[in-house]
Amino acid sequence: MQNIKLIVTDMDGTLLRSDHSLNPEFYTIYEELKQNNILFVPASGRQYYSIINYFEHIKDELAIIAENGTYVTYKGQEVFVDELDKSVIIEIIEEVRKIDGAHLVLAGKNAAYVESKDETFLEYFKNFYDKNVWVEDLTQIENEQFIKIAVNHQGGTEHHVFPRLINFEKHGLKVVVSGDVWLDVMNKKSNKGVALRALMNKLHISSEEIIVFGDFMNDYEMLNLAKYSFAMENAHPSIKAIANFSAPSNDEDGVNQIIKQYLQQLKTVNT
Repeated sequence: MQNIKLIVTDMDGTLLRSDHSLNPEFYTIYEELKQNNILFVPASGRQYYSIINYFEHIKDELAIIAENGTYVTYKGQEVFVDELDKSVIIEIIEEVRKIDGAHLVLAGKNAAYVESKDETFLEYFKNFYDKNVWVEDLTQIENEQFIKIAVNHQGGTEHHVFPRLINFEKHGLKVVVSGDVWLDVMNKKSNKGVALRALMNKLHISSEEIIVFGDFMNDYEMLNLAKYSFAMENAHPSIKAIANFSAPSNDEDGVNQIIKQYLQQLKTVNT
């Protein structure tokens, strides 16, 4: 690997440990990336405000791909917002209400909204959505741009939720399992790969100049863009199948390990 200009990483299951913590060593690594003019890009299904909670003091130096590519910023400036059709949103809300054990999060540009009264879920979902609002009825929210629907099911979304929502793809939507207990619905043209491609075009960066890390199906498209694509040891089998390289697990700080190896390689080349 040489001449890397962009390092892109998923958050949960990838950069973050299983307890959702970020190894403090990352900030030292980041300073070295900065010295080498390498742009760091967190790319997550998380809310923008949840992502910047980890990078508050450097947020205006990063490009950020939030809500699985439906909300993107570059050095503190909004790049685009991909809004969902409100009529389809209502249909999905009504369908999810019929799924036992499912909890829906309506992700807006300004906040994330829930109507669930399950206290265990409400505490859990706050790990991913820093700006959140409980409402009596999700179908009655006004004056907001909705960019993604997230559904949680502790029994597993691939089995309990995906089969019930896949038919909504006929409305021009994409339904993707984004974690063991999460599923996301967004506009069909939206994914982390589309957002990353737009960023690469903006910065005139090629697929040979980026490193991408991921672990689940919502990382599929962005991993396919990179020559140096890394699947975490804990990744979904389908992600391991398409990635060109492997990294140690998130709980072994695999992303940090690979980045440090690359930075050491740079030092060797430059000495």
